[in-house]
Amino acid sequence: MRGVVVLLSGGLDSYTAAALLQRQGFELFTLTVQYGQRHVREIEAARAVAHVLRSSRHLELAVNLDAIGGSALTGDLQVPKDRTAMTDEIPVTYVPARNTVLLSLALAWAEALGVSDLGIGANAIDYSGYPDCRPEYLAAFERMAALATRAGVEGTAFRIHAPLLHMSKGDIVRTGVDLGLDYGLTHSCYDPTMHGVPCGRCDSCVLRAKGFAEAGVVDPLLTGAPDRGPHNT
Repeated sequence: MRGVVVLLSGGLDSYTAAALLQRQGFELFTLTVQYGQRHVREIEAARAVAHVLRSSRHLELAVNLDAIGGSALTGDLQVPKDRTAMTDEIPVTYVPARNTVLLSLALAWAEALGVSDLGIGANAIDYSGYPDCRPEYLAAFERMAALATRAGVEGTAFRIHAPLLHMSKGDIVRTGVDLGLDYGLTHSCYDPTMHGVPCGRCDSCVLRAKGFAEAGVVDPLLTGAPDRGPHNT
């Protein structure tokens, strides 16, 4: 069985991507990065998802990108709320070079494991405009991996799997429902309350709601499920 190192954020996209790769026969090695994000509720969600998926190993690494700043997710900038439409302008929730940092960590672990496949829940259809979610970026990272690693120089071709890349949010939710995924385990909000309750107004909450509405499915986080306990933010 081939292994794949999957970036697991605790959101519905990475959960669905990991489940799809598992369905394809990959052995999962899941990686969650504490990068200084204000919404650390997602770390707990990632642990729950990794457990449910029976990841062969779930690794958590800490990289304090909040020391760099430049993003509403890692600093004191205000998280945008109630945006009526996603524009071409990159929002302040963009974390400088985040996916490059995270994929580099995944690449390092993959090389150590002897694995040549990486997985990410990147989406280029319904997303907030981040440059590191585009297919040309992922292709460029694969080329870099071939040049920057011993395995690559010795002939290993690293591949990034992004099975959600060209799906709408509705397609993603429908896919997850077909896979039997429990989206009640996930967390998407950029600015949750101190108890981990989604704000319902940030870009991520809006996109999540759009996906469930398009799929004709009720979001389990909105069905009055009991609070999973207090969480730090």
